[in-house]
Amino acid sequence: MLDFVCLELKLVIELDGGQHGQSQALLYDQTRTQWLQAQGFHVLRFWNHDVLQQTSEVLAQVLQALTPTLSRQRERE
Repeated sequence: MLDFVCLELKLVIELDGGQHGQSQALLYDQTRTQWLQAQGFHVLRFWNHDVLQQTSEVLAQVLQALTPTLSRQRERE
């Protein structure tokens, strides 16, 4: 299951807790991210702590990832 996905803009956002720092979880996450990218998705990963403590920076990264996609979408309209 993905934490957040926007199919229209092909964006996936994953929020990772401490368990994602373990070697087995890191390998699983890396494999899954590669598969999603092969399907054309842009994948952003954030630590839960960063989302809660550095929300503005996380939102800025999300906006930066969306900017080219949104620009192309507006050109088509």
